[in-house]
Amino acid sequence: MRYRIIGDSSLELAGEWKDAPFIRLIPFTMLVGEEQFTDDETFDQKEFLEAIKNCPDCPKSACPSPDMYKEAYCCEEENVFVITISGPLSGSYNSAVLAKKLYEEEYGEKNIAVINSESAGGGLLNIALKIRDLCEQGLSFQEIEKQALKYRDSMKTYFVLETLDTLRKNGRLTGLQAYFATKLNIKPVMSAEKGVIIKLDQARGIQKALQKLVEIALKHCSDAPNRRLIISHCNTPERAEYIRERCQAAGFKEIIITGTSGLNTMYANDGGLIVTL
Repeated sequence: MRYRIIGDSSLELAGEWKDAPFIRLIPFTMLVGEEQFTDDETFDQKEFLEAIKNCPDCPKSACPSPDMYKEAYCCEEENVFVITISGPLSGSYNSAVLAKKLYEEEYGEKNIAVINSESAGGGLLNIALKIRDLCEQGLSFQEIEKQALKYRDSMKTYFVLETLDTLRKNGRLTGLQAYFATKLNIKPVMSAEKGVIIKLDQARGIQKALQKLVEIALKHCSDAPNRRLIISHCNTPERAEYIRERCQAAGFKEIIITGTSGLNTMYANDGGLIVTL
């Protein structure tokens, strides 16, 4: 099967996947005050984090336009799978769906499946690699889409952040929650339910919160040998390695560590860590 996987730039690539010919990423742009950053190979994480730290205003993002997606659909591969960040977090999914309609109005029908990951970062990579596996099994386009959606619905995303500032500024947490968490060094262990952020637990200090994250993740994963564990970190490789070591005995099919993309850096902030399985 000839196929192409298209993701918005929340899809984080690592190692051999960075140059994978079957994946193409469409960048977000981020605004911090008057500064604009493009989430592509030019992105400078250190400069971006410094800009966020020094700006009193909430950083903002602009998702890829329908025209950008439509142009990406004009590829030689006849089977296209599109994976976007969670719908409630961005307009990227709606943009990709509209692009499909515009493409078909101009060029006619094509096998284009647009998938709302209901996740971010490693969640998109997890789905992308699942689709790659299914394509290489020679399944039909319709069956691959069906199984990819089923896999997405079974996937879990957990995260612990060093700071809640961006979530607070974006209205994802109340000011009171963020205030007490900061003053008392409380680190929530959070997850996503249908793409909406929820709190599962909390701990005093980042290390104890990471321990709880591992306990929760492994407790709810009964089929590790059939799953990939994706660990995304924002400028904290030692915490990512800690998670990998603690989870290794579960026997995951593969464990991949990635750095956060620009968009995910905006949400996770310095020291944040996201686990998807």
